[in-house]
Amino acid sequence: MTMDVAVPVDQPPPALAQRRARTGGTLGRYILVRALLVIPTVFILVTMVFFFMRSIGDPITAALGGRLPADQLQERIHEAGYDRPIIVQYLEYLGNVFTGNFGRTITDNQPVVEVLLRYGTATLELAFYALIVAFIVGLPLGMIAAARRDRWQDAGLRVGAIIFYATPVFFAGLMLKLVFSVWLDWLPASGRASVRTELALNRGSGTGIYLIDAIASGNPAYVADVLLHAILPALTLGLLTAGIFLRLVRTNVIGTLSMPYVDAARSRGVSGYRLVRKHAYKPALIPIITVIGLQIALLLGGAVLTETTFEWQGLGYQLTEYLTARDFAAVQGIVALLAVIVALTNFVVDIIAAFIDPRVRY
Repeated sequence: MTMDVAVPVDQPPPALAQRRARTGGTLGRYILVRALLVIPTVFILVTMVFFFMRSIGDPITAALGGRLPADQLQERIHEAGYDRPIIVQYLEYLGNVFTGNFGRTITDNQPVVEVLLRYGTATLELAFYALIVAFIVGLPLGMIAAARRDRWQDAGLRVGAIIFYATPVFFAGLMLKLVFSVWLDWLPASGRASVRTELALNRGSGTGIYLIDAIASGNPAYVADVLLHAILPALTLGLLTAGIFLRLVRTNVIGTLSMPYVDAARSRGVSGYRLVRKHAYKPALIPIITVIGLQIALLLGGAVLTETTFEWQGLGYQLTEYLTARDFAAVQGIVALLAVIVALTNFVVDIIAAFIDPRVRY
């Protein structure tokens, strides 16, 4: 006589439970490995920045040489410790970095971390606008190029993507300013907001992100003013990334369209546009998530030229000010801190990609 063994309905079958446990373990191991890889990445980036900046000379002489008497200059160099052996300076700098101390600026004697917090919000806001432009422009156009493959629309969009990517950021910014600010007088040419709006938004203890502060103020005029000032810088920086997204989406959609399940849907009479929109578009977005981490570095690099072109008071604009003043201590700290941010951003993006696509974990 056989007896039936009751299996609780709230428990999955053993095979499914084993598969879930194995997948969870793989994900945990992947996160651990990626987290451990962040440490040598940050170490290498910080080391490269340190020795590259030191190859120029000590920061005190670079910033204040010729403006101070020789004895005062040597005193400042000694106080800062730049007369010690380079390996001693490096080890001390490395210890400070891993405790969150990126040094102080020479020209205005501010902690570099405070400079990042003060001006980094503006750069973060600009990068957010640029990513929105890149998604709005790059993703739909990439899908259209794939749907119209080997037609004139595809060729035109691919040429456009190359132009977006190859055009220097400062040149694109100047052309947009010339057309929309000088000739047409439609949009502001510089700044994050008008003087009146900036005074109102900086009056209280806001976030430093003008759009959020303008919305919190409850004044639609402030919101409109902030958005109008953001259009040209966002287009300048966003179209650069849009060209990359366009070509990436096109390539991945075309690859997905050759998969067997898409052929099966095509044999059932599904139209070409529906095949792209329903079956090929979502799988093509997975590589975009991975590429976003790489684009953060591109956006931060492009922000330096974009902020300078449009006088956008962000971290890139401040970095050019320190370069002009030859404040290499500030430049070294800011660049090292940006390198750490890029490494951490790539780590987060890799984890998100692993959640979306389990194949990334193996």
